[in-house]
Amino acid sequence: MKKLVVLFLSIIIAGCSQQSQVTILENVNGYTFSQDSIKNFSVLVFSDGKVLETGNDALLQKYSGNIIDGQGKTLLPGLIDAHGHVMGLGFQELQVNLAGIPTLDETLEKISEYAEENPDLEWIQGRGWNQTLWPENEFPTAEDIDQVVSDRPVWLSRVDGHAGWGNSMAMRLAGISKDTPDPQGGKIIRNSTGDATGIFIDAAEGYINSIIPPSTQRERELALEKALDQMAKMGITSVHDAGVGVNTWEMYKDFADNGKLKTRIYGMISGAGAIFDTLSANGPVESYSENMLALRSVKLYSDGALGSRGAAMLQPYSDDPGNKGLLFVSQEEMNQMVSKVVGKGFQANIHAIGDAGNRQVLDALEFAQNEHQAYNLRNRVEHAQIVALEDIPRFSELDIIASMQPTHATSDKNMAEDRVGPQRIKGGYAWQTFLDQGTVVAAGSDFPVEHSNPFFGLYSAVTRMDHQGNPDGGWYPEEALSREQALKAFTIDAAYAAHQEEVLGSLEEGKWADFILIDQDYFETPASEIWKIEVLETWVAGKKVF
Repeated sequence: MKKLVVLFLSIIIAGCSQQSQVTILENVNGYTFSQDSIKNFSVLVFSDGKVLETGNDALLQKYSGNIIDGQGKTLLPGLIDAHGHVMGLGFQELQVNLAGIPTLDETLEKISEYAEENPDLEWIQGRGWNQTLWPENEFPTAEDIDQVVSDRPVWLSRVDGHAGWGNSMAMRLAGISKDTPDPQGGKIIRNSTGDATGIFIDAAEGYINSIIPPSTQRERELALEKALDQMAKMGITSVHDAGVGVNTWEMYKDFADNGKLKTRIYGMISGAGAIFDTLSANGPVESYSENMLALRSVKLYSDGALGSRGAAMLQPYSDDPGNKGLLFVSQEEMNQMVSKVVGKGFQANIHAIGDAGNRQVLDALEFAQNEHQAYNLRNRVEHAQIVALEDIPRFSELDIIASMQPTHATSDKNMAEDRVGPQRIKGGYAWQTFLDQGTVVAAGSDFPVEHSNPFFGLYSAVTRMDHQGNPDGGWYPEEALSREQALKAFTIDAAYAAHQEEVLGSLEEGKWADFILIDQDYFETPASEIWKIEVLETWVAGKKVF
């Protein structure tokens, strides 16, 4: 009996000592935020996945443990993407990826190649096409796809996810005819004879989406694995997932339970309807599996996107005078949705791109916050892309977070001013204006709409230029961020936007040891080189995941 007790105690002691293993990462060029200022350090000490201390070589005398030589590499807090679509990123890896292709002919060639390589697929699906990159700058048609794939249905989501492009077979299977009505919040693009051309905007995408066979569980697991691999490679240690359903949440929990999550996920429940009713039944989930997961916010939509002219504008588009875009719901409906979400203690994160969409959202947030006396939920406007100048101060007055994606500005710069004209663009992509009035800006990418690499976002935020250095001096450079402001938006302020600044976002005592090692000094490399920075290692909770 004594031997058993001794053995049992020795196992406990061994386990405790293993848990308390101190790791000392020395010889690094480290940066972290500390009380809103940047702190530089050469030694990071952590244990049990959490930071003990950062400092200089004196810490080598204070602590003993496993010593790792950082070889002088630059170390940053793990980057947080405040707006991404995790499963969308994963499925992009499984489907045909049309992002960034500069011509319609090359896009069709890519579709043809994918169809030939995947003869057993019932549907050809993909994402990423963007007609504003093509010389003709016009929406494609079903007949274009029919030239390369006519024997199977094809359905391709636009880069922003707010328009879909189908072939003739897809439209036949969905029963699309001249008599098919435009749904509320959506539009079927038609030709001069009233026939559908193959382009479906926003809610109209549902006609095709509703007949596509659902993904299998194994396909969903593969997509999540690919997304996690991609995020770890990019140095993303935490992501705010903009739209989570019941099955996806259960899969995330299963991955967390089995130690397969490489990136922390802060989930936004998809909508205020049945999915919300199910997932909110027990209230917000502030932390699951030691902050690997959270579910305390809800993703709602006000309008569409600028590129497809679905974003809701107060006045008609400058380049389409008869079109004001689309509000998805009425003001009363938006008020009630936001009130329902806020009333149950969930943060409301609402997509708004056009100035009418942003005004609707601000009005709804004001209504709901007043009704429930709930000003502590850190409600957010996702994108806040084109905001009427008189509405910008309302973000500060209502204490609303602007969740913005820097690469949207550098991707949209060639068409944004065409869409809204020289006056309204002054309230567009206005990051510095928001910061100057004290509004918290949380930065993300909106992947797979944009590339998942956060250094692309940091570069766009600092330079307001594309990767070719255009336009010289930056596009509306007065709205550019300093390097410190940009990094803050991708770290501690993104953590704040998820109620997680006490545990994430900086390398301070007691916080999780989430960090990355990179190949250049972010603060010293020429601004033109920021987008070329490569991640060498990614660590989450003191464990290397890439």
